[in-house]
Amino acid sequence: MKKNLKQIWIAFIPVIIFILSVLLMPFYSIEARLSDALYAQLNGTNRHIKLITVDEETLAEYGDFTSWSREKSAELIELLYEDKELAPAVVGMDFLFVSEADEEADDRLVKACNTGNVVFASNLVYRGMTKQDEEGARYFDSWNVEMIEEPFEALSEVTESGFANVHIAEDGCVRYTKVADSFEGASKGSFAYRVYESYAQAQGLVKADIPKSDSKGKFTFFYSGENGEYAHFSMKDVLDGTIPKEEFRDCIVLVGAYAPGFQDAYVSAIERGTPMYGVEIHANIIQALMEGKTAVALPVWIYLLIGAIIVYAYFLLAQRQKLIPVILEAIALSGIHMAAGRILAKNGYTMPQLYFLLILFFIVIYFIIEKYFMERFRRRKVLSTFKKYVAPQIVDKLAKDGEFTLKLGGEKRSIAVLFVDIRGFTPMSESLQPEEVVSILNEYLALTTASVLGNEGTLDKFIGDATMAVFNAPFDLDDYVYKAILTALAIRDGSDKLAERLQEQFGKTISYGIGVNFGEAVVGNIGCEFRMDYTAIGDTVNTAARLESRAKAGEILISEAVYHEVESRITAEPVGEMELKGKSKPVKVYRLIDIKEN
Repeated sequence: MKKNLKQIWIAFIPVIIFILSVLLMPFYSIEARLSDALYAQLNGTNRHIKLITVDEETLAEYGDFTSWSREKSAELIELLYEDKELAPAVVGMDFLFVSEADEEADDRLVKACNTGNVVFASNLVYRGMTKQDEEGARYFDSWNVEMIEEPFEALSEVTESGFANVHIAEDGCVRYTKVADSFEGASKGSFAYRVYESYAQAQGLVKADIPKSDSKGKFTFFYSGENGEYAHFSMKDVLDGTIPKEEFRDCIVLVGAYAPGFQDAYVSAIERGTPMYGVEIHANIIQALMEGKTAVALPVWIYLLIGAIIVYAYFLLAQRQKLIPVILEAIALSGIHMAAGRILAKNGYTMPQLYFLLILFFIVIYFIIEKYFMERFRRRKVLSTFKKYVAPQIVDKLAKDGEFTLKLGGEKRSIAVLFVDIRGFTPMSESLQPEEVVSILNEYLALTTASVLGNEGTLDKFIGDATMAVFNAPFDLDDYVYKAILTALAIRDGSDKLAERLQEQFGKTISYGIGVNFGEAVVGNIGCEFRMDYTAIGDTVNTAARLESRAKAGEILISEAVYHEVESRITAEPVGEMELKGKSKPVKVYRLIDIKEN
């Protein structure tokens, strides 16, 4: 129950991180790049939007733009509207003609515009200032309009105008704009919207659609064309007749700067390497208005609610799963999230992408650590405990490469078997406290275990106060019969020291009896599917057990097979033939004395 509660509370951590990241937007630039790439709708430019550009060729022909007379602009408009049948639907002049200059040229420009449908650019001068809301609370309005720079009065009377300000996002890119802004209580439309509105009226529409916008009047627009993709023509070529005016019939014609010297180029949201001229950005905005390719942010509370529920449920589920499903589900959720973003964008809403993907990534990383490294730690801990009950070699092999499988069955192999039993343990235990008896037994079994493992044997089992060990199983062991002999001698030496200490401490002592045999036996997992024991069975094992039972206190008995295998390296004396339980014939037995010095 406590574990489940812990899992439930831990699952709130990624939810809180997700909510805070969405609200604070710490990686705006990365988020913007991801969203720009995901929401891009570059489905081609509208053939009814065309640009007449004041490019380097035009400047070379007519000189620096600042030295031009406004007669050139008048001449262009006169040319475009000379034949009403071939005239454009609307002309958008992306230049500021704020103050009067040459009276004659200005009059010609006014007369030219009076014969056509022309929209001029104006400019909003923003300067942030502190304001008060209706409740008297102070706030800083960074979008405060201090003044408007509009076409000179005579021109304003015969044309429409709209502010041509390009709104730059925090990362320096242009991806949103405004339909209108307010100045001294009056609404002022944008240049792109005014052109779009004039075009809609020219096409017989009662009113142009107004896109949804946020609380600050902003909306995201999706680009249709990259740099240079809109049909554009040099103003020089239009004026000298190289480009026929029929090219612009019933079109939206935008006239604007198209040379570096104007400093009217910006980083677009779709192409960061090459700046896009302002007139092309206005063309993209107009097409977005025409085709409904605009959007506002999905209400943050809706996004946070849905996202938090998904993150919480995913984290809870992941705690109960293996790593591969956790990763696959994260990939699937990422795909669904991005697909949902694209669908919403086509329906007028955007939502953040980065933070949901990041939280999924960090959840996966968390579970890689938790399920892999922590699982390895827990596994080692379990295996360490497991070694106290099962032969350590078996556990190590399982942990290392899994070649040894826990299944019922065995194999016949040649092994050495050692049995050791405590002599005098029963009478001693009758005179001591139970805690003392257990302590002595544990100390003695620790001795036998250390002796077996120190000589690379496999500790098979404890049988009361007896210990069984095998050598050369479950894995091959070099010189295993001799290592069984070394184990017996190590137990003897350790037992002698232990006996002396017990005599001093309790006034009683214990000894040992050891039997060692060598031969073939069946080795494997014996038992049933839910409880098995890795052990050795057969006559070789039984004989070793019988030798141990016939051994006197402090005596190590070995079989003839063991003696002949290592006789050149040990000192032993024949005991004679012994009748052993279960054996039809007497068995020749030797008493192990020691190993020979090299």
